[in-house]
Amino acid sequence: MTTSARKPVEFLPDPEPREVKYTLISVDDHLVEPPGMFEGKLPAKFQDLAPRIVRQDDGSEQWFYDGNLIPMEGSNAVVGQADRQQILGPAAFEDMRKGSWDVHERVRDMDLGGIWAQLNFPSIVSGFCGRIFSNTSDPELGLWTTRAWNDWMLEDWCGAYPDRLIPLGITWLADPEWGAAEIRRNAERGFKAVSLPERPHKIGYPSLHSGYWDPILQACDETDTVICLHVGSTGLVEVAKDAPPGSTTVLFPALSLESFVDWLWSGVAVRFPNLKIMMAEGGIGWVPMVFDRLEYLFDHAGGHSYGIWGWNSRGYNMDPIEVAQRNFYFCLLDDPSTIICRDRVGIDKILAEVDYPHADSTWPDSQVHFEKLLTGLSADEIRKVTHLNAAKLFRHPLPPVTLP
Repeated sequence: MTTSARKPVEFLPDPEPREVKYTLISVDDHLVEPPGMFEGKLPAKFQDLAPRIVRQDDGSEQWFYDGNLIPMEGSNAVVGQADRQQILGPAAFEDMRKGSWDVHERVRDMDLGGIWAQLNFPSIVSGFCGRIFSNTSDPELGLWTTRAWNDWMLEDWCGAYPDRLIPLGITWLADPEWGAAEIRRNAERGFKAVSLPERPHKIGYPSLHSGYWDPILQACDETDTVICLHVGSTGLVEVAKDAPPGSTTVLFPALSLESFVDWLWSGVAVRFPNLKIMMAEGGIGWVPMVFDRLEYLFDHAGGHSYGIWGWNSRGYNMDPIEVAQRNFYFCLLDDPSTIICRDRVGIDKILAEVDYPHADSTWPDSQVHFEKLLTGLSADEIRKVTHLNAAKLFRHPLPPVTLP
C-alpha cells in the first residue's frame, strides 16, 4: 500500500506589528517541544533512550519514546495558517509557524502581537503535566527525562529571554517524594510554577483527598511555586461516543469547574495555606455560579456548618469560599458576557491568556481582543487583568513603561 504524502501547509504573510495599548502577560500559552531538545541533557546511559523525532512515510513526524510513537497533532499549532482546518491529523514541524517551537521566533511573534511575557505549558511529548514521562516503564529513565525537560525549559527556552518567558516546570508524579525534590530543585534555580494534573485520579494516581500528594503540595507551599492546572491535562469531559469533537471543547469551562471543586473540597489549600492554584483555559463564567452554590450550601447545611457535606468533619475550620477566594486564580481568554461579574470572581484573581499557538488563540490580534473584552473596566482594573496580577503571582518583571 502506498502512503499518500501530506499536502503542504500554506501560511499567511507575517502580520504587521500590532499597536500596544496594554502591557500584556499571557499565563496560558504552549510550546511545541523542538527536535533535539534532549540532546546532551540526560546521563550517558540514558541518552540513546531519550525522546527523539522520527519521520514517517507520509512526511509527518512523531516522537518516539519508551517504545511508543507519539503523533505530532496538527491541531496543536495552527496560528498563522491560511486554512486552520487543513491539518487535523499527524503533522510535521514545517506545518507549524516557527514561533510554535523556536524560542527566537516565539519572542518575535510576541512582539508582533504586543505580548510582553508568556507562561508556556508543555505539549506533545510530555503531556500538559508531564504524565507521559511519569508513566515510563523504567522509572529512572522517566525521572531523568523529566529533569532533562526542565533543564531545557530553563536553560534553552526561558534562559534565552528571561524577561519575556516565565519558567513553568513539570515534576515526577509516580513518587511524591521525588516529585517534591524536583520542585525544590527547580525553585532554587528560578522556576516560578509547576504544571500538575488537574484530576489525578483520572489518570491512575491517588486522588487529591488521599494525602498522596502532600509532599509535592508542601514543596509548592514552601517555595512559592504556583500550581498550574490546565484543562485537558488528565483528559476531557466524557461525552457520547458519537458526539463530534467540538462538544468537548465547548465543555472546557465545565472541566475547569469540576477540577476546581475537587481541589477546593480536598482541603489541600487549608492544610497548605500558601498554595497558589491557577485554573488555565477554563474561563471565569462558571466561578460566580460556584461561589453562589458554596454560599447556598453554607446557609442550608444546618447551623451554618458544612459538617454534613464533609468539610468541617475533616477538621477544616475555614469557610470554603474564603479558601477559594484566597488561594485560587482564574484565566480569562474570552467570557464577554461574564466579565461584568469580575468583582464576584475577584479582580485581583483574574489573569489574561492568549493560548498561542492553539486554535483558540487570539494572536496576532490579542491587543484588539482585550480592548473589546475589557470595555467598561477602569484603568486600574485593566492593569490588573492584563499584567499586574500575573506579574505579582509569578514574580515576573515588567517593562520600564507599562500601559495603560
